[in-house]
Amino acid sequence: MGKPLFGLILGGILGVFDGLTALISAPEVAPQIMTIVLGSMGKGLVAGWIIGFVARKLDNLPLGVFIGMLVSGALALPFALATDPNTGEKYFWEILIPGMLVGVIVGYATQRHVPRRAEVNS
Repeated sequence: MGKPLFGLILGGILGVFDGLTALISAPEVAPQIMTIVLGSMGKGLVAGWIIGFVARKLDNLPLGVFIGMLVSGALALPFALATDPNTGEKYFWEILIPGMLVGVIVGYATQRHVPRRAEVNS
């Protein structure tokens, strides 16, 4: 499995958990949890694919982790800046921190991931 596909899958899985953190950080959004989880999973899929593509092009763990944080932070930022239409609240840090953490984990994992073709040639 190549790094972009690995990043896509891992980003999607971690995106689900990112969305579920809303139940802990803002329990009042529980009625909207399905939308939040699906949106976070979508962000994770996109971020994971981009991070995996970058990991395929460069072999630098600190830079991969930083780029992962940057990409996922950039994708989470519009949602973090938005105001909840039901409550009028802003959940800036509650959205941005878990979103960026997903990018850090995916950035690390995609840099450490060795595609099967490379394992055979080693």
